[in-house]
Amino acid sequence: MEALFYAVPSLMIAFAVLALVTATRRARRVRDAWDGGLTAEARCLRTYTTNSGGGNTSARTTLHHVYAFRTREGREVRFEETDGPGTTVEGDIVTVHYRAERPEHATAHAPARRGRLAVEQGCVFAFLGVFIVACLVFVAVVHTLFSEGDPMP
Repeated sequence: MEALFYAVPSLMIAFAVLALVTATRRARRVRDAWDGGLTAEARCLRTYTTNSGGGNTSARTTLHHVYAFRTREGREVRFEETDGPGTTVEGDIVTVHYRAERPEHATAHAPARRGRLAVEQGCVFAFLGVFIVACLVFVAVVHTLFSEGDPMP
């Protein structure tokens, strides 16, 4: 039973670290696409939503867009992006930003100030950092309680 109090927080920490890595990669891809300096006209091929949660938890709906564009070299590229504007529908033409060496990491998100991306990333880091610290404090408290509960020989 005691192992459960160590395993569950450890698993929660692992998921939080995975979320940090994923958020960092996504922010880097968007920033690189904006800094890549290349733009193209892309057509929205498809939009769809996915739902997660529900029941006793809060539900979250994520909007997905699938875009296709042609690079300056003539290569046809398709990519999918989440959390785009709800006003973009199938058939719409949007401007995408991409890097010449990685056009599959393009983004249709309009460039924002570099500070905004940093603030968003900082908020994610702060939230997940506090979450990880809370898990570590929980483990330390549980360890202390189980250590004090053991009779000394």
